[in-house]
Amino acid sequence: MTQVACIGDCMIELREMADGHFARGYGGDTLNTAVYLARLGVDVDYVTALGDDPWSDEMIAGWGAEGVGTRKVGRIAGRLPGLYIVQTDARGERRFSYWRDSAPARELFDRRETEAIVKDIPEYDLLYFSGITLSLYGETGRQRFFEILKHARGKGRRIVFDTNFRSRGWPDLVRAQEAYRTAFEGVDIILASTEDLDLLFSSDGVRELLLHRAATELVLKLTTPACRIIAGGVDEQVAAEPVPDVVDTTAAGDSFAAAYLAARLAGVEPREAARAGHRLAGAVVRHPGAIIPRASMPDGFGSRQPRQEMQR
Repeated sequence: MTQVACIGDCMIELREMADGHFARGYGGDTLNTAVYLARLGVDVDYVTALGDDPWSDEMIAGWGAEGVGTRKVGRIAGRLPGLYIVQTDARGERRFSYWRDSAPARELFDRRETEAIVKDIPEYDLLYFSGITLSLYGETGRQRFFEILKHARGKGRRIVFDTNFRSRGWPDLVRAQEAYRTAFEGVDIILASTEDLDLLFSSDGVRELLLHRAATELVLKLTTPACRIIAGGVDEQVAAEPVPDVVDTTAAGDSFAAAYLAARLAGVEPREAARAGHRLAGAVVRHPGAIIPRASMPDGFGSRQPRQEMQR
C-alpha cells in the first residue's frame, strides 16, 4: 500500500460558541487532511513535533484513534502546542486568531530530537504539505525542508502542495512569494485556490500557477462552486453541487484535498477525483468544526482501498 506523509502542525483549538463559551479540540490544515485520508483507507502518517504535555498526549491519542500514524511525531520536552481561537459568523465563514510562535512544530528541522524523523521523510511514497507548513519554519528550516523534498522527488516520490495561504504567518509578502515559487517548481500536484493566489500575487496569481501546467497536475479552486483541472493535456472545469445549508467552512479545502488524493491513489482520473473532493467538502461544511462525525461521512466514502501507484 502507498504510504503517505502529511507534514505540518496541529494546535489546540478553542471554538467560540454562540453563548460565548468555548469548545476545546485540536486542528490544523494538514492534520485535517490526514484524518480524512485515513478515513478513506489511505495509509497516512502525520509528521510534526509536539510537547510532552497532556494536550500533546491527547492529540496523539486522538489521531491514532482516527487511524493516522503517529510514529513520526517528535516530542520536545518542556514545550506546549500552539493555540488558536476560531469564530464563525452567520454565513459559516470563520476568523482565526493564533498563538503559535513557540509551537514545537516550528523547529522540526532544527532539533536533535527530530533528526531521525526528518531523515525518514523521503522514504514515504507521497508527501503532502501546505502553505501553512512552509510558514512554520524560518529561512534555514525551510531551505532544509526544500532540500529534503528535492531528495525525495529524486527517489521517485510524489510531492503534493496545497497553497493554503495565511498572510499573518509570514514576516512579509516577498518571502512568501519566494517560498511558493520554490514549492511550485518542485512538486507533482498543486492544489490551489484563486483566493490564495490573489492574496499572494495579486492579479498575476493564476498566471504564476499556469507557468507550471506542462509538468504539474493543477487543481484550481474557483470563486464559484467549481474547480479547474489542468492535467494530461486536459483543461476543464468541474462544478460542485451547491450546499444551501452551510454551517462552518472550516476544513472544506482540507477535506477536498483528502478525497481528491485518495481518489487519485485509487487510479481515478482527475475529473472524477475532483467530484469526490467536492462531495466530501460539501458534507464537511454542513457541520461545525474541522472533523465531522464518522456517521456523517457521505455514502461510499471510507471503504475505498488505494492502489499502489498514482496514475500520472
